[in-house]
Order: sequence, then C-alpha cells, then structure tokens
Amino acid sequence: MGKGSSEEKCLKYLNILCNEITGRSVGSRGNRQATEFFENEISSFGWKTFRQEFDAIDWKEDGAVLTACGSEFCAFPSPYSNGCEVEAELSAVSTVGELEKLDGRGKIILLHGEIAKEQIMPKNFVFYNPEEHKKIVSLLEKSGAETLICATGRNSSLAGGLYPFPLIEDGDFDLPSVFTTDAEGERLLNFRGREVYLHSNCRRAASKGYNISARKGAEGSSRIVVTAHIDAKQGTPGAIDNATGVAVLLLLASLLKDYKGEKEIEIVAFNGEDYYAVPGQMKYIEKNLGQFEKISLEINIDGAGYIEGDSAYSFYNVPEELIRKAESVFSGFEGLRRGVSWPQGDHSIFVQFGCPAVALSSKWLTDNMDKQDITHTKKDNLEIVDPGKLVTLSEALMKLIMAI
Repeated sequence: MGKGSSEEKCLKYLNILCNEITGRSVGSRGNRQATEFFENEISSFGWKTFRQEFDAIDWKEDGAVLTACGSEFCAFPSPYSNGCEVEAELSAVSTVGELEKLDGRGKIILLHGEIAKEQIMPKNFVFYNPEEHKKIVSLLEKSGAETLICATGRNSSLAGGLYPFPLIEDGDFDLPSVFTTDAEGERLLNFRGREVYLHSNCRRAASKGYNISARKGAEGSSRIVVTAHIDAKQGTPGAIDNATGVAVLLLLASLLKDYKGEKEIEIVAFNGEDYYAVPGQMKYIEKNLGQFEKISLEINIDGAGYIEGDSAYSFYNVPEELIRKAESVFSGFEGLRRGVSWPQGDHSIFVQFGCPAVALSSKWLTDNMDKQDITHTKKDNLEIVDPGKLVTLSEALMKLIMAI
C-alpha cells in the first residue's frame, strides 16, 4: 500500500470518528457507533475480535440558569451530575478547613479559590486519589447542602484545555453541582448569605459500553499489546484525543493482516480514558488478572498526529536491550524522536502491573501538557491533525513488532 493510499485511509477513519459520528462519550449512541465501526473494520483484516461490555451512564444536559437578586451568572452542569432546581442561601468556602467548619444544611455552597484549584478525583477512581480529595468528597456529602457551585480557573495537566474546568466529574457523586469561571465566582461572593436560584438541567440514564480487543498470532504465548482509547469527552470532536490513536491501531491492523508470528499480538480500543470511572480499563484488568506477566510489551498511542512538531516516544519499565532495539527501529523514521515521560495515559495501567511499555504522542502536546488549551475542547478537531504522521507511526510500530 502506497503512502498516499494509507493517508487516504487514515483520513477516512478520522472523518468517520470525528465528523460522521457526533460524539464518542462513554454510554452515548455515538460511542457505540464508534466501537462497532472499529470492530467491523479490524475484523475485515482477519483479526479475531472480542467485546468486553460494562455498565455506563449516558448523560444529557441542556444548560444551567444561575441568578442572585436579579443578577445573572454563567454556569454549566458538572458532567455526570444529577440535575436540580434550588433556591437557597449561598455559603462559600475556599479551603478544606473552612469546609470542615461549615454548616451547609439547606444551602447552596460555592467552592472557590484554593479548594477549587484542581479537579477532584472521582470517589471510586482507583489509580490516583489523593487523601485530600477523598476528604473533600466526604465532607461535601455530609454537609447537608442542596447543591454546589464550583468556580475554577485552568488546570491543563489534569483537566485538559477547558476553561473553566469541571471541579467535579463523577457519576458516583450524587450531590448536584455546576461549574463556572473563577471570575464569576468572585462576583458571586458578593451574594453570600442571600438567596440564590440555580436550575441545572441534566439527567443520567443507564447505558452500556464496551472495549474491542482483537488478536492475531500464537494463542497463549507471550503477548504484545497495542492500545488507544476510542472515547472522547462530551463537546469535543476528540481528534488528537484520541481518534488519531484509533486510526493508528486500524492502520497497524491492516499492515499486520497477514501476521503469523510466534508472539500473540493484541490490539485494544479502550473505552473510558476520558470517563470518570475508566470502566473499559477496569474491565480489561478484570479479564486479564494473572495474565499481565505474559505481556512482553505494551504500546499506547494517545495525542498523536498534532500538526506542529515531531511525534515522540517514551519508555517505562523497558529493559535496555529492548530500548536499543526500539530506538534502532524508530531512528529509521523521520519526525519520530524520544520525548518526555508522561503518566496521563493507559500505558500507566500496564506499568503498575510491571509490564514494559512504550507511549507514543505528539512532542508538542507532551511538552506543553500543563498549558495547552486544545484537549477536551472544540479546538481538538481535524484541522490540527497531520495524517502523514499517523501513517509513519503505524509503519514504525509494525517494524518494531516484527523486530521483537
């Protein structure tokens, strides 16, 4: 297959995932369309596919209305929150200490300042959950508050490029909440002790989602696992986060359609990296407990194909001999270089289980993770993607797999 035809195929995949399918948030109809498309396409290359189904929430929202004494404020329903319509006295807290002393019974609580500086981890998130976050969640649930207003700024490393970012994004947290900008929060502070009206128009609905796993090669042997997450945040086309990773998986599957090697190759479209409970990742762990030692290498693609700069790879738990082999392969491809380590991806799961892993992304993105304003926003669209870089990545990964 020529470079031109590979780029055309890549563009077709990206257009389907980002334009023809409207939204890939877990639990949504678009998410199921995306996983069905991936399953059908990879099956057409002769890969044996498996579904790993899990429960999910399909969350819908239609905005929020926030007023105080005739003044209107901009606010957004917190993702996966319950809806509410409340008129109550406004209280405000900016530290955990203030929250500990607060009597929030029957009130609307404004979280601002220090306590709202970073996204609070979902209460049942197992991979990273600081004790302070657990304490904040517990205090809020016991506060007796009617609802929460969260005033936030920017926190690109944890919440992507959104401003404001949702302080709480947790379908297991039942106290309704909305979020607004830090500037609106400062304005709202003038109404502490007065009646505030909040109507958050959103709802949860029970739904399903699933990973798609595809395999080739000698069953039960040492495995090379290649992953990318197929889901995206609501409100974004999710181009580099992470339709580009999915496109690389499909291009690689096409290149390896005749693979008959001694190692088993598994390609996984994870479903849940941008969802509060990472259900697809948890389901994969459940299905593979006791088998992670069979994984000789995990390769994860996330954030690849950005138009500016090179593609970048980084190593985790990888033996020196394998690093030398990988760098020998990658050095034969223009625009592919070693970059910084980054933990914000599905490779971290495998690293925690002791597997060697390689992560591939865009060097610009990993270098600017703490200040970029693209991911999780409408800016993450196909205008910022270079499909040629994705073709190069798929070819480099094919050569690496064949080399080991």
